[in-house]
Amino acid sequence: MTDKITAELRTEFGKGAARRIRRADKVPAVLYGHGAEPQHLSLPGHDTMLALKKGGSNALLTITIEGKDQLALAREVQSDPIKGFLEHIDFVAIKRGEKVIVDVPVVTVGEAVRGTVVTTPLGELRIEVDATKIPESIEVSVEDADAGFQVNAGELNLPDGAVLSGIEDDEAVVIVAHAPTAEQLDAELEQAEADAGIERDEPEVSEAE
Repeated sequence: MTDKITAELRTEFGKGAARRIRRADKVPAVLYGHGAEPQHLSLPGHDTMLALKKGGSNALLTITIEGKDQLALAREVQSDPIKGFLEHIDFVAIKRGEKVIVDVPVVTVGEAVRGTVVTTPLGELRIEVDATKIPESIEVSVEDADAGFQVNAGELNLPDGAVLSGIEDDEAVVIVAHAPTAEQLDAELEQAEADAGIERDEPEVSEAE
């Protein structure tokens, strides 16, 4: 199931028209795809924001345009950096059963052994997947994992029919290592300061009277 949003076709363009749309609590948007001419739309602001939050970074919506439903994948979402309201959205039209290439966040769950640190070198994983089966994230359990634990891309549980895109199977996705000691952190800081040309002040030593 996807969230359904009713859109209006836009006939006015430019910055002034976009401002008027946003003042009416609506969002200007464009729908591309399948060789058709781009459709310039106006969407209800509140409902659209809720649908995007629910769907995550690859939200799939059903957009109703003049009575006809169209599956659409959010490709680029622009929002105001201070106030947070939606400024503009680019959608790509999708046919049911069609596969798309998307970037999905990698999320670790559970707690690794004390004294270790968990890193996710990739952060996101690029996969080719059915547009209606895009996961919000790809979870990797690190429960009780000790230093030396590693999960590679080819070992992940992907949605049915999904495949990696542009990533080798042996590429590390999650790594658990020993946490650095205070001495190691200080040494790394000193090296970074030296590389940046920063000199530390030597502590003053008072002479005994």
